[in-house]
Amino acid sequence: MPLYEIETNAHIMIVSTETPEEARALANEQYPQDEVIRVAKRPKQMWVISKSFLGVNSQTEPCEQARDCLARAAGDKLHAIRLLMHETGVDLHEAQRAIETNMSLGW
Repeated sequence: MPLYEIETNAHIMIVSTETPEEARALANEQYPQDEVIRVAKRPKQMWVISKSFLGVNSQTEPCEQARDCLARAAGDKLHAIRLLMHETGVDLHEAQRAIETNMSLGW
């Protein structure tokens, strides 16, 4: 089944449907408040996001300590940032970057 990329005013979704009409209908069903801007068939059967696009490089690899703080904070980003700052002594900017990087990688 082909993959379709659906862009709305608030999201970018990837869905596997038989037709672009089905993809549009699925987006409208799941996010009725969003306006569908475009539906495009992906040229391959995979979706790839560049790590550099997300700001992930060798200095910002996923951190077990940041993931642990996220788990203990039950996903509350601000609480996780505070925990990481307290436990590691890093400044606000470094803690925020570590937590947000881990969140973007699917903590």
